[in-house]
Formats: sequence, C-alpha cells, structure tokens
Amino acid sequence: MHNLIALVLKDGRMLRKILCLLFLLSTFYTFSVDVSADSSILRKKYEQADKLVWDANSQEYQALYNDLHYYPLQPYLDLKRLMHKIKLSDHNQIAKFLKKYQGTPLDWPLRKKWLNYLMKRKRKLLFVEYFKPTSNVTLTCQYYRYKLALGASEQEVLPNISRLWVVGKSQPKVCDPLFSAWQKAGYRTNDVIWQRLSKAADGGKHTLVPYLTGLLPKSEQYLGKLWHRVRRDPAVVAKLSRFPHKTAKEKEIFVYGIKRLIWRDQNRALKVYQQANRVFKFTDEQQQQIALKFSLALASKQHKKAQEWLQKVDDQNLTGKIIQWKIADVLRQQNWPQIEAELLALPVSQQQSSQWKYWYARSLIKNGENKKGQTLLQQLAKTRHYYGFLAASVINAPISYQNNPISVAEAEKRQLFKHLAGKRAFELFHLKRYHHARKEWNYWMSELTDREQLVAAKLANEIGWYDRAIFALSQVGYLDDVDLRFPLAFDKEINRHATKYAINPAWAFAIARRESSFMSDANSPVGAKGLMQVMPATAKQLTKRKRISTKYLLDSKNNINLGTKYLKKLLDKHKGNQVLATAAYNAGPYRVKRWLKSANSLPADIWIETIPFYETREYVKSVMAYQQIYQNKVGQPAQLFEQLARKNITQL
Repeated sequence: MHNLIALVLKDGRMLRKILCLLFLLSTFYTFSVDVSADSSILRKKYEQADKLVWDANSQEYQALYNDLHYYPLQPYLDLKRLMHKIKLSDHNQIAKFLKKYQGTPLDWPLRKKWLNYLMKRKRKLLFVEYFKPTSNVTLTCQYYRYKLALGASEQEVLPNISRLWVVGKSQPKVCDPLFSAWQKAGYRTNDVIWQRLSKAADGGKHTLVPYLTGLLPKSEQYLGKLWHRVRRDPAVVAKLSRFPHKTAKEKEIFVYGIKRLIWRDQNRALKVYQQANRVFKFTDEQQQQIALKFSLALASKQHKKAQEWLQKVDDQNLTGKIIQWKIADVLRQQNWPQIEAELLALPVSQQQSSQWKYWYARSLIKNGENKKGQTLLQQLAKTRHYYGFLAASVINAPISYQNNPISVAEAEKRQLFKHLAGKRAFELFHLKRYHHARKEWNYWMSELTDREQLVAAKLANEIGWYDRAIFALSQVGYLDDVDLRFPLAFDKEINRHATKYAINPAWAFAIARRESSFMSDANSPVGAKGLMQVMPATAKQLTKRKRISTKYLLDSKNNINLGTKYLKKLLDKHKGNQVLATAAYNAGPYRVKRWLKSANSLPADIWIETIPFYETREYVKSVMAYQQIYQNKVGQPAQLFEQLARKNITQL
C-alpha cells in the first residue's frame, strides 16, 4: 500500500486520472455533483481549459485536457476546438464527433459550421453526406442544388421546392437557381403565386407584394395592388367600388381587411360589413371568420353590439376566448338568471371546466337553488385550483392542497444518471451556463420515459434547478407534488426583501413562480428579465440610474430587490389592494386605471373574471392561487381567498 501511494504521488498524471475517476464514481453513486471537492477542482480545470482551447497544442492546455478525461463536459472542449479555424484536414475528427453526438446539442453547432465551410469550398459530395434536415433555408437550398448537380432527377428534387417558395418573405439568393429550375418545370402556377401573395399580405413581408403582383396575369394584377393597399390601411375596404367583380379573390381581400378594421374602428367596420353583406356572397366559413373577429373585438371594447355578435359564432367555433367574453359580459352586469342560462347553453365539454362549474354554482345560489349550488361548490373545493380555492372560501370549507409527493428510490437515481446528457446538463448548470444546460436537459428529457422524467425532476430540485423540475412535472402531467412544483426557491433573498418592503413574502414567491418558474436568467420577448421579470425601464425608475445592464438585472439578488420594491410601489398606488397591484405588475398601472374607470364596483372574483386582457386575467388567477399555496407552505394562517370572496373592486 505504501509503495502504491508513493507511486501515485510521484506520478501526477496518475493522481489526476484517479481524481477524475473518483468524480465519475461520485456522480454515479451519490449524485452530489455540486458538493464534492473533486468536482469543484475539475470544474475549475474545465473553465481554465475552456479559455485556452484556442491554443490547443500548448502544454498547459494538453495537461488540463488530459486531467478532464472522465469529466462530462470534455466533449465541449472538443467541439470548441473543432469549430475554431475549421479546415478540411479535420474531416476524420469531425466525422467521428458528429457520429458520436448525432442529435445531441453538441451536434448542430459543429454540423452547421462544417456545412457552411463545405458550401464555400463547393465540396458537393461531402456537403450532401453531412446534411441533415433543418429550418436553415440557405443550407436546405444548397443541399437541393448539390443533389441536382450530382445527378438527382428533377422529379425527385423539384417537388420539395414549392414549400420553400410559398412563404411570406424573401428567401436567400442561394435559392434563386433552384426557383428558376422549379419555375421552368411548370411548378409556379397562378394559384401558387396567389398563395404566396396571400401569405406576404396577411402577416408576411408586405414589401414582397409588389413583386408577386407583377407575376400575376395582367387581368389580376389589380388584386395584388388592392391587397397591398388594404394591408397598409384596412379602411380601404370601406369603398366597395374597389371590389368591382365580387370574385372569390376579392372576397378574400375584403375579409382580411374587415377583420383588421374591426379592431381599429368598430362602428365603421360594422357599417361597412352591413353594406358588403348585401353584395358579397360570403361563404359560411368566411362568415364565421368575420363573426369570430367581430365578437372578440367588440367584446374587448365593451361595445353594445358585442353580445349580438357573440351569438353569431357557431357551437363548433366556440373557443375559450369566445365563451369567456359571452359570460364576462353578463357577469359584469351581474345578471344571474342570464348567467345561468348562458352556462347551460354551452357545449357539455365546456360545462365541465372548473371555471364554468364555479360560476354555474354561484348562479344557482344567487337564483335561489342554494342546495344544488352548494353541492357543486363542495365538489369543486376538493381541487387544488384557483376556482377550487374560491369555492372553498365561498362555503367556508378547508382548502385542499392534494399534495402527493413523488417517491424516488436511490436505485432509480443511479440508473437514470447513467445518461451522459444528464451529467452534461447538471455540470453546465453548476457552471451557470444555463442556456446550454437547458439544451442538454431538453435532449435528455426526449430520451426518457415519463417515470424517468419524474426522477430527473426530483434530482433537479435537489440541486436547486427549480425551473427544470417544474417544467418536467408539467410535461409529464404529474401536478400533485406541491413541494416540487412550488419550491421555496431563493427563500433567503425573497424573505429579506419582502420584509424590507413590508409585503407578504408569499406574494413575492407567487410572483416569481408565475413570472419565471425561478429561472434566474429568464428573458421575455418584450425585454423583461430575471426571476421577477423586471423591465429595464422599471429598474431605471426604481434605482434612479440612467443605465441598467443586463448582467445587473439577471443577478438574482438585484432582481428580487427590484421586483419586491416595485410590488410595494404598486401596492401603495392601489391603496393596499393586492389584486389590482398584481394586475398592474403584469399589464402596467395605466391599463388597470383604465379598466377601473370603465367598470362600476364589482365583487373581486367578477372583476378578475372580466379583465379585458387574457394574459393578465390568467396571470392574476395564477398568482392568487400560487400565493395561497405559498401561504400554506410558510405557515401563514390567513386564508387569502376568504378575503377575495368578500372583497369588492371599486374605482380608486
């Protein structure tokens, strides 16, 4: 034994390999990938090697690389090295790498760069060999061009080109030779041109419309010009003389325009449609398209004609939004007999939703059928849901949380952690490389059974990767592990700042859970950032700084501080009304002010149900339900929904 120790100490390389092996064994048997001293050493070595990969032949890099032989992220070093100054002599190494990691997140970055390299050097055979179906239009067009050049028949290739041409935007120039061959072969018919023009005019790039108009027969070019004008200004449809022949294509343009005009000028659109309906023979489908748009637009503006148009929508087209507006209008009036009648008129499948069960029960009670309404509320109160919590509060029943935690054996964890993608995902998470970590996680999930995904969710929660656990449970459809779905994540910071700003910490937990599922690097399409999705402009106002960096906003401590501070500001602005403050956090205080002006005093549950914005309406419901769950988790005896069921929302 002493001789072995001496040998190990003498040979540093052997010591490093043993450390790596110990790390591999520790992750396999204990899953404690974040606490081992060996894992900490290896992570530091990986980050050092990652910085030196541009000098891959140096002794320092080679020593670090060898030390990481058993480390899960070593392939990322190989990927980075192969992508740096890619060259044809790397062909064999690239081939082995792409074969080994095909379909994983390690595949596409290298494959894409390799294909672009081969394309620039006109290496047709190699390009075709390595090409995989992709949404990248440039590479796809080049692939089909090379297929033709290498002898593939036009009958095999050209039918695939139609889907590349019939899009509402311009395509890369590399596609032009393909499109020419496709056109010469007779695939570019007038119908195909019209399909593309329709896509360009309706939601695509309108600048493409004049070009496509020029491809139409001269007798139809006026249609392209008309559609272009309607795209820029839907009020053009008001002059029916612009539609001289009342053809199917003219009707298509008119329907497109009137569906846009209704959102801009309701009264004018109603008048124009009334005139057009006498001269156009709209199909049943077109009538329903118009009815759907008109009913939504009029209802959202609380127009007096809203109910009339809502009734025009056929049962098979009764979307959740249409039903919402049909019921919301009578709810706002608190016309309980009509509420009951409208709910009974819904398709049976819609009547079974928790939402409409609750309001049907409430209407029964209001209409004197107390026993029947109470029975329905008792059934609903057994569910863990916004409407279940409301029902429990109305009948003074205890709230049901239905917590049924997942039980996971150590053997299941050991078996699951054999997956290399899982090891890579967890290591990337620990290195705070969250974007790549999620890619590896998503790939890993695609390879697992539902049960294995639940085990993975448990593992993710144990290391503080809360958002992946939450999303995994949702994906599988297992919603009864309340602790995994509603973790007390970032509890020290949330409690500290909630106390600092004198707001309920359960409310702050609920907001963070709804905003980001505790994803610290969350970034919304509109620019909101971090755990509590703080907008940069809001952050500037709160901090009185001229500039706020993304790095500052994504820091969890800063983000929680700003989010809780803003909640306090909104709570004060709305005189302590948490429902209004929650709505304002999502939609902005100015919209909430406008909604309050357009409504008389309403019970809180009705006011929430009639919020005009779908996103804000569902947001408030979620936050209220989440807060109730968090109040229970942190031991707050007060029942949030008891207050909600008895509160009125009035103009401030």
